[in-house]
Amino acid sequence: MQFHFYHLRAPLNHNAQLVTALQQRPRWGLFSGLFGMAANEVYLVTPQAVDLAEVDAECLAEEVWQATARPDNEQPLTKNGLYVFRKFHVPQSDAAELVKLSRLAWQTFESGDDYATQPVGLFQPEADSDGVVRMQLITWYDGFTSWETSRAPDPEAVAYFRRRRDLTLTTYAVATRLVT
Repeated sequence: MQFHFYHLRAPLNHNAQLVTALQQRPRWGLFSGLFGMAANEVYLVTPQAVDLAEVDAECLAEEVWQATARPDNEQPLTKNGLYVFRKFHVPQSDAAELVKLSRLAWQTFESGDDYATQPVGLFQPEADSDGVVRMQLITWYDGFTSWETSRAPDPEAVAYFRRRRDLTLTTYAVATRLVT
């Protein structure tokens, strides 16, 4: 399953008009930043390409993503809460292993008693010219407290996450909320 990712910037110092324009379009998710994004930026993830000529925004990034472990359908996201976009830069030869380790870790990570979380998407774009893939993980949390508590998950999940980290050249995260 293929998805299209857009990082867009509105011309004003806020994203209200841009959000209104994008809410009329089919989408898997439209996200506004909490930390790590400017107030006039949004992320748009959609199962089909969008004609940006009709949108008053600068496109900072546009990528085609292949869904890996998740999602398994194109149904739009609906849960309120915190959505963390975590980028993993990995050698192309390690991308399948990163997906496998994530899938294994989620078996116990998602079942934590002290927090609420669900990885909703793990995507793989094309590798860059250096053979590096910028894998994109999107994880839902019911709030920042769950995100913070989930930093100490089940020991089995920790072991898989540690192995995943060892494959990773660099990683960073952006905290967002779903625009509904």
